[in-house]
Amino acid sequence: MEKYIVAIDGGTQSTKLAVFDTSGREICSETVPLRPIRFYGDTRAEHPEDDLWESLKKAGQGLFAKFKGDKNRIIGVGLGSIRCCRALIRSDGNLASPVQSWMDLRLASPYTHEDDSVRYVTTTTGYLTHRLTGETKDTRCNYVGPWPIDPQTLEWYGDKERFDDYTTPREMLFELVDPSTVLGKITKQAGSVTGIPAGIPVVSTSNDKAVEGLGAGLVNDGTLLVSLGTYITSMMVGTKFYPDTINYWSNPGAVPGEFLYESCGIRRGMATVTWVKELLGSDILTAAEKMNLSPEAYLNLLGADVPVGCDGLYTVLNWLASPSNLHERGMMIGFNSTHKGPHMFRSVLEGIALTMKNHAQAMCDEMGVELTHIVVSGGGSNGDLFMQIFADVFGVPARRNVVNGSASMGAAICTALALGIYKDRQEAIDNMVCQRDTFQPVKENVELYHKINKEVYQHIVPATDDLLKRSHGIFSS
Repeated sequence: MEKYIVAIDGGTQSTKLAVFDTSGREICSETVPLRPIRFYGDTRAEHPEDDLWESLKKAGQGLFAKFKGDKNRIIGVGLGSIRCCRALIRSDGNLASPVQSWMDLRLASPYTHEDDSVRYVTTTTGYLTHRLTGETKDTRCNYVGPWPIDPQTLEWYGDKERFDDYTTPREMLFELVDPSTVLGKITKQAGSVTGIPAGIPVVSTSNDKAVEGLGAGLVNDGTLLVSLGTYITSMMVGTKFYPDTINYWSNPGAVPGEFLYESCGIRRGMATVTWVKELLGSDILTAAEKMNLSPEAYLNLLGADVPVGCDGLYTVLNWLASPSNLHERGMMIGFNSTHKGPHMFRSVLEGIALTMKNHAQAMCDEMGVELTHIVVSGGGSNGDLFMQIFADVFGVPARRNVVNGSASMGAAICTALALGIYKDRQEAIDNMVCQRDTFQPVKENVELYHKINKEVYQHIVPATDDLLKRSHGIFSS
């Protein structure tokens, strides 16, 4: 008898719910865009009102309007959501204030109790667990950042003095559980507004990047995952915690005893691709409609006709400055009269690939690991052009999976593990993750990208850094 799993994948730009069977086949899904992040100057960034919960409810209702299977065969719900956010909750379970986005500079510091209406301080997964089940439990693997948690054991600090350094009262924090653990069951109230049957167990996952790595089938064999999201990063997995590193850091993994090694990344990465599409305007939409193509597919078609290197047009992806370097800015450099919209589009794709190649290589060099091939996940991997650029820039085969929204697949795998469908991580991957295709690097393109990167691209930021610092000083004074 076929059994089903509901996977929740909460992101920065959307909330997705999907139904999988236990062989990893996606039966149906529903994605609800989130409202734009509200920015308040350079310091605050919030999800408006109760957008994470409202979008989950809407996505659930849409999902079960599509689902034609037997709801009684749903065995569990895997809950995944954005990491590095902070939710402040009242005693009644409602938000005391909007969820603080990972782009909010307040997240660089521990929470300081100042508002008497706040009963709990937690992550997005903790907040949504409370909404769905009424429980005050959360995955220990989503506490990335300034929380009073030991980054190696993933337990709240037992030493009172060390704990108190983080200024968050213990009674305001949730109980920590391992990933792939049942958190509670869908309440009648939550079931009535989401469409998920009441009484179904809700299962913990991890931080969204670790869940994505699991869903992509990432294993410790020299494989690197490039995750294309609002935040773009590259990742490897292992079993050791490395506290003092320069070019990468160790995050909690998606199963107990696992760690995720993550390179530096690109903030507002795929949002920059969205930006350039919007910048090119309605002409793109009109032309795409005439060819019965999506705007993305049409732009990929045009970008494929642009030569490698975009005739010297380079894009630096600092569209959102890091907290420690607020002078950073995105830029396109090298325009001439031959450059048009497709050059800009391809230049953004090449800039993403070149930036991530440099970040990933620095991580691999420090780890002493040889990169053998890459997996690319996220909606951007649907584009054949982008996949070929990645293969050529990295100089190794680039793979994508049938389910490239791998965070939802990872949530489904966590659920299958929690409920005993599979005995361990590898068995679940073998049975649920299906490869779609692989792009092989083209030798002449590899050589040209290597030359561009070594002789030009790596030097753009150092050459412009002083100018941007001066510019920031003028406009921030």
